[in-house]
Amino acid sequence: MQRNGERFATRLGWLDSKHSFSFGPHYDPGNTHFGLLLVSNDDVVAPGTGFETHPHRDMEIVTWVLDGGLVHQDSIGHNGVIYPGLAQRMSAGTGILHSEKNDRPTSVITPDAVRDITPVHFVQMWVAPDESRIEPGYEQLDITDELSRGGLVTVASGMERHRSESAIRIRQKNAALFAARLADGESVVLPTAPYVHLYVARGVVDLEGAGRLDTGDAARITAAEGQQVTASGDAEVLVWEMRADLTG
Repeated sequence: MQRNGERFATRLGWLDSKHSFSFGPHYDPGNTHFGLLLVSNDDVVAPGTGFETHPHRDMEIVTWVLDGGLVHQDSIGHNGVIYPGLAQRMSAGTGILHSEKNDRPTSVITPDAVRDITPVHFVQMWVAPDESRIEPGYEQLDITDELSRGGLVTVASGMERHRSESAIRIRQKNAALFAARLADGESVVLPTAPYVHLYVARGVVDLEGAGRLDTGDAARITAAEGQQVTASGDAEVLVWEMRADLTG
């Protein structure tokens, strides 16, 4: 179990970021990854700001927006706004440049109004690809309707068993990401897999056999056997199913 307050934190004037694993200047040799998941960052970015153009290589990057809009631009020609319910994947492969910024301009406060003060809040997750130096790629799909029907919705997958239901594809045959928006008292069953990572993006849930998890808490489950997750009030969870770790 990893509690919200146990995560690494980066706080700048424009960014409040929480890191579930070692990231950037934050390093713990005992906390570099879980299964195939190397990065799970929970970011809040102020209006008119964001991550300037920067490179990535050999990584499958999935971005899930919780609130607001995130402008994505990359060196292979993609340009748009990622919003809640839009599944998005970027394959860095041989190398890609991209930027990510709050789609709201810098906030303006006047005697009569306060406008454009909404931050963008998103979770970005990186998994290792099947092979290095693949061609860079990008994919997105709105799955709002699927989320509204309840249950665990397949956001991204490279696994054969989830191919027909996956919103977007990742180039990792042993990993899949699910999301669920839960109403009070609603439950979902976690996948049965060697590695399962449960992240509470918002709200409060009860994990069978472990107890209460609050916003920002995560559970790293090995030899998972389909535990039940039940919401206390409205909640949103992100779940990785992984059938291998970095050693294969």
